[in-house]
Amino acid sequence: MSREYEVSFPVKGDNFEDAGKVSVEIKRLLKGHGITGDILRRAAIATYESEVNIISYAQQGNINVRVTDDSISINIQDRGPGITDIEQAMKQGYSTANDRIREMGFGAGMGLFNIKNCSDSFEILSEINKGTLLKILINR
Repeated sequence: MSREYEVSFPVKGDNFEDAGKVSVEIKRLLKGHGITGDILRRAAIATYESEVNIISYAQQGNINVRVTDDSISINIQDRGPGITDIEQAMKQGYSTANDRIREMGFGAGMGLFNIKNCSDSFEILSEINKGTLLKILINR
């Protein structure tokens, strides 16, 4: 019996009051489908960091999670400013967060770094003034 399913969640930019709600819901769903341990932890971190990035930098975005017997694929698409220097943005501690974001406790420059470290496969595509797409794969 296949355990494949797919869920999608919209994320509104600049909605810091709800930061983490989507990733908590995704974690709850994954756990309810029997995903536990390190795989659950990695998926939760990747979705949380992605959600906070959308809230911090984009007007809106969407987190799509597809689970198969072999993997969890997470695609994050946002509509925002895009990333001008992906190589720099991937460096641990690099951040373009403004003071407001930092004062709320976000913007430490660990998001993309943590997402990549939680992924078995990671791809990032970004277009200036259009948005960013993250493709994350976590093997089960």
